[in-house]
Amino acid sequence: MTPISWCLTAGFAGLVVLGFPFAIAIALAITAALLLADIEPAFLAQALISGSQQFSLLAIPLFMLAGELMTAGGLSQRLVDLAGTLVRHRTGGLAMVAVLAAVVFSAISGSAPATTAAIGSILIPAMARAGYDRGFAASIAVSAGVLGPLIPPSIAFVIWGIVAEQSIGKLFLSGIMPGLALAAGLLVVCWVHARRNKVPKLPKASLAETWAAFHQGKWALASPLVVLGGIYGGIFTPTEAAAISCVYALLVGLFVERKLTLAVLPRLFSNSMRTSAIVCAIIAVSTGFGILVAQEQIASRFAHWMADNIQQRWLALASLNIAFFLLAAVMDEIAIMVILGPMLIAIATRFGVDPIHFGAIIVTNVAIGMAAPPIGYCLFIGMAMSGLSLARISRAIWPQILLMLVVLFLTTYIPGFALFLQPAGR
Repeated sequence: MTPISWCLTAGFAGLVVLGFPFAIAIALAITAALLLADIEPAFLAQALISGSQQFSLLAIPLFMLAGELMTAGGLSQRLVDLAGTLVRHRTGGLAMVAVLAAVVFSAISGSAPATTAAIGSILIPAMARAGYDRGFAASIAVSAGVLGPLIPPSIAFVIWGIVAEQSIGKLFLSGIMPGLALAAGLLVVCWVHARRNKVPKLPKASLAETWAAFHQGKWALASPLVVLGGIYGGIFTPTEAAAISCVYALLVGLFVERKLTLAVLPRLFSNSMRTSAIVCAIIAVSTGFGILVAQEQIASRFAHWMADNIQQRWLALASLNIAFFLLAAVMDEIAIMVILGPMLIAIATRFGVDPIHFGAIIVTNVAIGMAAPPIGYCLFIGMAMSGLSLARISRAIWPQILLMLVVLFLTTYIPGFALFLQPAGR
């Protein structure tokens, strides 16, 4: 490897180990590489500008804002109430409510942290009062939040679509089957836990109560229909859908539910901007990183090395999944996608993996990373909601992590599992 390659790989890794934020670590690694290569430092400024001038990037802050508006406007509570009337009387019913509500909320926000916060804030205390172990209650809220990156519209798929230059609409479709399979598995986990621990059932909702919940929740249920129907009906792009989702949430929260006030809007805008800034900063500086990686042929060399040393495609995919799982335990998942994107794409191309199928594999890995100890984003949100330690939630979540790995296995080795809903002749 050349000195520039060492700067971009070992230098970046060293800065991350020392605790530098990912965006700053990338920028410093690029700066050092530019000095070694005797390239004008203005290259970094140009890369920052070009990396942040992508129209699709607007979807990230907009979907995050939509999640904030939905939660503050009371729509997440409506979803929980509706799901409760359907399954709360079954064994593990209240835990199942968290999963079903997360499925619908994921189709609104596209974000794992937003889904975990919206569902967990309501259901972790309710589950604890109903007799569930508090660690399990937190772990099921975290696991349900993982549906956020899989059920469209998904921020993770938007980012991967930008990195891999693939159709975001087709990538959205590839996440539906893995997401629904994970949701079904989580329902089974809820049932097994409740039966094993003899958690008492809640009373069955009457028909009048169920109808009232549907009537009151109609605006929450309509949101994913508007967003996804508009995307696949060709009415607007995923980025425009994110804007429509914000406007919809704002109008419903202000004038229908009337739980949203103008006074709280600055705080909601600030929360979504803070999270979006972190993601977009990583993407912006990674543009320069990717250019230098391509110039040094790091990605292609590694792909050739894998092709020379690993002949079977299934073994190469298994190696990537293991590496991704280990990296996601200690590194930000979005940073992995953006920074390692060129290398991952080169490997997929080398082994002839369908690019949309590969996107489903990557984002399923990302979803697992959101809940994987020790630094999964959703784990920390679960800690804040439940008041439990990271160790306590980590011990409780391992059955769900194993379930996620089963879904990852199906997504990786059965292409039709992820590509089932793709249009014919794509």
